[in-house]
This record gives sequence, C-alpha cells and structure tokens, in this order.
Amino acid sequence: MVVATDSGIVANHIPVMTHAEPKPLGKLRGHIARANSLWKQYRAGSEALAIFHGPDAYISPNYYPTKQQTGEVVPTWNYAIVQARGTLEFTHDAEWLRELVGNLTTAHEATQPHAWKVDDAPREYTRSMLGMIVGFEFTVTDLVGKLKLGQNRTLEDRQGVLEGLKRAGDSASLEMVSMMDLK
Repeated sequence: MVVATDSGIVANHIPVMTHAEPKPLGKLRGHIARANSLWKQYRAGSEALAIFHGPDAYISPNYYPTKQQTGEVVPTWNYAIVQARGTLEFTHDAEWLRELVGNLTTAHEATQPHAWKVDDAPREYTRSMLGMIVGFEFTVTDLVGKLKLGQNRTLEDRQGVLEGLKRAGDSASLEMVSMMDLK
C-alpha cells in the first residue's frame, strides 16, 4: 500500500481481504499497527495505491536463440502485477476489527492441520491486541494489470526462455514458466 503524505511517500506491506462490493471494483480490507503513522498521515480522500505481485523472473539473453543468430538481445525481467488505485478510510471499531482479524485468520489458517482461531486466545488478550491495530477499507476506483511475459519476442525466443527458466529451476523461474507456458 503506497500513499503520499505531507512528509513524503509511505509504503507498507499489508495482508488484505478482497470484497466484491461496492460494484464495480469492490474494496480491500486490512489493518495496520496503531503505532504505524499511516493512519494519521493519510490525507482523507487522497489516492492510495495497492500493488499485488505475481510471479517474476530474470530473463538472461542466453535463453534467446536470437542471441546466436544476431546478438541483438539484452537481459530483461518478466512479471505479472495488478495495481489498484483508490481511497482509504480508517476505523477503530473493535467489532469491525475482530471480524476482520477473524476472517484473515480463517483464510490463512485454512492449510494448517489444526487451524488456530481468534477464540483460541484468552478474551482479554484478544481485546488488548485489537486495541493495538487500526482497520481500513480501501475503495478501489481503478484496476490495472500488467503482464510482461516476452510477448514482443518471437515464438522461438519465448520457447528458449521457457527452457532456460526450467533449467534455472528455482521457484520464481518455475512460476514464470506456468504463466508463460505456450501450450
């Protein structure tokens, strides 16, 4: 989440929940620590930017058959992202925060063999922890997706990139292979 404040640009990495309403683009809901100055510095009604990163990977010129043919290649980076623009509203409402934290916890604990729930913690502790956060709703006004997957390259070069990424074998490269797969 990136916003401009009177003291400059502020960026925070924040888990959020997506909501389809209001149409057409919905809202994001999340929370930050009360100690985080974002909620105090944000100018109400000003634009905020949420950036969602998908797979990304370095593309070596060595992956391109064109390198051997013409030498006219340079390194690059392939990526997939979504940028959401909108406005923020902050809340201190304890019930709203408890519902949000419960929903975030349920979503992220779903893969655990014994999923932890907010109610697993002592009630007084939970109340104390909720008092240390500030919730927000981000009303999305614009969405922009950006894919740079070598679309400008020949089929032969794109196949070379797929093979190079497969040989690299790291998780980022393999994720990019799944995005680029030319089946």
